[in-house]
Amino acid sequence: MAGSKKKFKFGKAVAYVVLLLVVLAMLMPYAWMLSSSLKLNKDVFAFPMQWIPEQPRWENYIDIWTRIPLATFIYNTAKLSVIVTLLQLLTSSFAAYAFSKLQFMGKHVLFLGYIATIAIPWQAYMVPQFIMMRSMGLNNTHLAIIFLQAFSAFGVFLMRQFYQSIPDELCEAARIDGLSEYGIWAKIMLPLSKPALSTLTIFTFVSTWNDFLGPMIYLTKTELKTIQIGLRMFISQYSAEYGLIMAASVISIIPVLIVFLGLQKYFVQGVASSGIKG
Repeated sequence: MAGSKKKFKFGKAVAYVVLLLVVLAMLMPYAWMLSSSLKLNKDVFAFPMQWIPEQPRWENYIDIWTRIPLATFIYNTAKLSVIVTLLQLLTSSFAAYAFSKLQFMGKHVLFLGYIATIAIPWQAYMVPQFIMMRSMGLNNTHLAIIFLQAFSAFGVFLMRQFYQSIPDELCEAARIDGLSEYGIWAKIMLPLSKPALSTLTIFTFVSTWNDFLGPMIYLTKTELKTIQIGLRMFISQYSAEYGLIMAASVISIIPVLIVFLGLQKYFVQGVASSGIKG
């Protein structure tokens, strides 16, 4: 018995060491980016590497705002990310409630057909989408991206899996009390689904914030571009300004970190809860 306990503790210690090494390996590129953002261009690739600069160049974080319209890019990205996230939370939770708690003809076939669209890569239909948006006069507008990303098959699937874990008797009791389907969704389902909503918020916000191909296709005016397109534009103009590039990259990930850290306590719970029932 004592030997088995020692083996268990040893295995647990090894597992922690391996996880620690994996975490360090994943954080190292971000540490290098932060360190490089405080250096001169000639010092970024110096060997041996100096992780903590002797004279941090904080001016990089000031100069980047004057080299490109970074404030405009961040505003556009935040605008699109917030609007798309709110719309996906609304549409996904609403559709998921219908697929999970309502009975109507062809429900399962419709759900399977909708979820099957996840398997189709976006590159396969991005040209027809572009032609459709252009014919509607939405090319070179934020509305094109908002309309195309307002609905998410993955979001519906995630929310439906969570709703499946909520007893149907709760909805039946609410119907007996005279609550409408809209009232059940708003007053019962949404308050109980905070973990799943938080998980979907993280996925959607991060995906929209980091989206590169969509804005590159639909947005050509500088005043409409997002942070990812702005960084690429800066790199094409100032390819050797590595310190400024790293400073802009650090600034671009701050909102993502804020959203993730603010919702992280619900993240794991939401992922685990959404897979309770199939």
